[in-house]
Amino acid sequence: MLAFIEAILASTLDFAPPVLFAALGGMLSERAGIVALGLEGMMRLSAFFAAVGTLATGNPWLGLCCGMGAAGLAALGHAWLAIRWRSDQIISGVAINLVALAGVTFLVEALYGSTDTTGSATIGKLELGFLSDLPVVRALSNHSWLTWIALLLPVALHALFYATPLGLRILAVGEKPAAAATLGVDVAAIRYGCVVVGGLLAGMGGAALSISTLDRFSNHMPAGQGFIALAAVIFGKWTPFGACGAALFFAAANALRIGLESSVPGVQEFLPSGVLLALPYALTLCLLAGFIGRAQAPAASGIPFDTERR
Repeated sequence: MLAFIEAILASTLDFAPPVLFAALGGMLSERAGIVALGLEGMMRLSAFFAAVGTLATGNPWLGLCCGMGAAGLAALGHAWLAIRWRSDQIISGVAINLVALAGVTFLVEALYGSTDTTGSATIGKLELGFLSDLPVVRALSNHSWLTWIALLLPVALHALFYATPLGLRILAVGEKPAAAATLGVDVAAIRYGCVVVGGLLAGMGGAALSISTLDRFSNHMPAGQGFIALAAVIFGKWTPFGACGAALFFAAANALRIGLESSVPGVQEFLPSGVLLALPYALTLCLLAGFIGRAQAPAASGIPFDTERR
């Protein structure tokens, strides 16, 4: 039993970074008042360009930068449409998802003649040798550096929001942008910054799929994890620790699915493989359905700010 728990914990930490990074990026964007519906597309762009960058340079950290740059540019376009032209943020986010879906499919087939890229280098892992003799706790060792960055990031964002002037300005812009503007806060600049940084974080999540979880880009990526990240933002009530908890829940559900398939004999005889594959998504959506009525988004989320009408 301890071995099973240890395996689930280790797998949870391996699967958590993509959703966790994207959820924190979406939370940052929505805290500033811009709906983050394009997370799925940003993650897909990043996963592809991170793999391409790694193959071209042989360095996964440079590949990570390439992936983050692609997602950041998509986020900048979303911010430009939503802030400068006050376009519908839902339509803009859907457009990013559709363009990424079709565009990346075309590029991967044109460049590699397949739906997958070839294998590449991956981000290194952190070994904690002093934990090797401790049952269960040793599952914390031998995980990607991105895992530890993802776990520390909620702490940093919490400190940003509630212990710095910049964080308080971000919260004010997401709740009452007109009042913030009267106090001299540049609402547009805050929103641009939050959306672009949120895109960079989503890019880290997408890159984690292709240069950390796997060693290549696969055309099914990110397999709906961008939408799960958005659900984690809602379930987490737009807070860093809440989004982190929801992302870890999804990762644990995914780890449980794999654990059941590999460790429970005969489970596939009475549960079809499709049911097991859908298990993490179903558990996440059921959890979300139980809490969505009690979750309240930032008051100005999705509402364009017009400086001439404030």
